[in-house]
Amino acid sequence: MSDAYRLHSVAFTYPLASFPAIDHLSLSIPEGRTTALLGPNGAGKSTLMDILLRWKKPDSGTVLLFGKPLEQYSKIELGQSVALVPQEESSRFAFNVLEYVLFGRSPYLHQLATPSAEDIKLSIEAIREVGLGQCVNRSVTTLSGGEYQLLLLARALAQGARLLLLDEPTSSLDPGNTAMVVRILKKLASRGITLFFTTHDPSIAAELAQHVAMLRDSTLLYSGETAEALTPELLSELYHTPMQTFTHAGRLLVGRK
Repeated sequence: MSDAYRLHSVAFTYPLASFPAIDHLSLSIPEGRTTALLGPNGAGKSTLMDILLRWKKPDSGTVLLFGKPLEQYSKIELGQSVALVPQEESSRFAFNVLEYVLFGRSPYLHQLATPSAEDIKLSIEAIREVGLGQCVNRSVTTLSGGEYQLLLLARALAQGARLLLLDEPTSSLDPGNTAMVVRILKKLASRGITLFFTTHDPSIAAELAQHVAMLRDSTLLYSGETAEALTPELLSELYHTPMQTFTHAGRLLVGRK
């Protein structure tokens, strides 16, 4: 099995910080599978995501994306390979839903070029896939928090990348929208798209991921198959509190003991 990302001894320390945010991390993210990244607040998950997106440059170590050094990708190549679904964005301009999702087609457009009929078609398909087909002409400023999260997912789908990075994709959603996002991500995984997402909910990891990586205190605690990772012992060590797992209706659920 090939790797989407492969990190070797990656380290990163913020200016003036006493301790590294990422400390000699080696990790493989398998291609064509879904990987969940678990860890408590401050473990280094957001910093790792920034490194994978090339928003931060490691102080040391190497990062390969589909076997090629990450720093060798052009901005366009990177945009065609990796799409981000952020947890939130700081501002919402008065674009309508279609205009906003069309930004996902930017890596395929020459500077100052207007979207083609194909770009519009792909964007509308992405909007419909996340259940916002009735909102194509609505201003994004009128969307609810849950609808806006689905909009961010639609934009990433329109980008057509081989790999999706998702930051807490269900954290702000009600149960109905959470179920919808889970269904969409499972559908994408069935197409062979590589998914890598952070979450504070191990139960979501159990439902979606075949592979789990655990970060604690800026280092890798464990990386492996989901069933082997989501044990009471490892979860308790990860979160510094007693955890338990149980099965209900065929689903693995995780909670505090």
